[in-house]
Amino acid sequence: MKEARRRFTQSEYSERQHKTRQAMQTAGLDLLIVYDPANMNWLTGYDAWSFYTHQCVVIGSDDTLFWYGRGIDRVGAGLTTDLPDTDIIAYPDHYVQSPDIHPMEYLADILKQKQLHTKQIGIEKDNYYFSARAAESLYNTLPDATFSDATALVNWQRAVKSSQELSYMRTAGSIIGKVYEHILDVVTPDMRKNELAAEISHAAITGTPDAYGDYTSIVPLIGLREEAATSHMTWDNEVLGHDSGMFIEIAAAHARYHCPCSRTLYLGTPTPQYRDVEKVINECIEVSLEKFKPGVTCGEVASTFFNTLKKHGYEKENRCGYPIGLSYPPDWGERTMSLRTSDTTVLEENMTLHFMPALWLEGWGFETTESIVVTESGGECLSHVPRELLVKD
Repeated sequence: MKEARRRFTQSEYSERQHKTRQAMQTAGLDLLIVYDPANMNWLTGYDAWSFYTHQCVVIGSDDTLFWYGRGIDRVGAGLTTDLPDTDIIAYPDHYVQSPDIHPMEYLADILKQKQLHTKQIGIEKDNYYFSARAAESLYNTLPDATFSDATALVNWQRAVKSSQELSYMRTAGSIIGKVYEHILDVVTPDMRKNELAAEISHAAITGTPDAYGDYTSIVPLIGLREEAATSHMTWDNEVLGHDSGMFIEIAAAHARYHCPCSRTLYLGTPTPQYRDVEKVINECIEVSLEKFKPGVTCGEVASTFFNTLKKHGYEKENRCGYPIGLSYPPDWGERTMSLRTSDTTVLEENMTLHFMPALWLEGWGFETTESIVVTESGGECLSHVPRELLVKD
């Protein structure tokens, strides 16, 4: 691994691989084909914008471990992992986006050569990157294997963060603080949404004098006026305007580790409804932070939030949070537990979640969110952006 790309010690990678193999044995798996780029990175360190083509890490319950991907990405695997050359295996370029042959057919031949073609094999079926054709190719070319769904098996192993992972997330938290400072410095009513998105992106990637900003897994989301009634709008060239409110849902990232943090911005004098919701959401956050302790369930955290919100006459029909950490586009969540009343997952120390008590109301919306670490004394916020309605006259 290139020294500049060495983000964790080899012993930490070995421990991650050991945890994954234990989980595989519990699930009765001999082999796991890992498609999710975040899981590939977590297991080996592999890091490149190559996830638009078929690639994977194959890990066995024994000592099998190899990277598999496109030929032009082979050098990248050597630069970002400690895998020996013999465990960096590439397929020829004529397999790329071909209607006649598929990279998983080539992988099947590799597995046959390694006498792994009759094993119990787990695949990440419900994953952004694993296609129906990839699955069909494996089924057709490995008829003697037994396949099962291992979606999120690795994701769950990532739930509790190491000290180095938390350090990267706190660094991202310091970057997002600088981003919001920059927003308040430059935003004006005459600015267009695309100009605001550009300022956010520049500040987030510039980072701080001590740390660079990585690209985030989601682009800046800007809910201006009536568009704040929905959650995932991006930008166009609309002028922000006077006496207008908007939420800004953004994150900073460092070494692929994320710290999301949303705030609501008002250009002008905020209306009473904005001030009322600001107070309610801040109360909900304060009482809920106390619940982010080991032994408390996700459902108990969610119930505390929803009950406090309902006390003030507001309803929210969607979850109020999810796990975060290492991620690649299109999502900075880890896709395991959720902060919803029905989720019985028990929180553990050093789990990290994006607590998102956002409200999308009739014709407008409000977001104040925090990225949180579970500790014995309650939730620790990873960033320190003022928890208030941001106002610019």
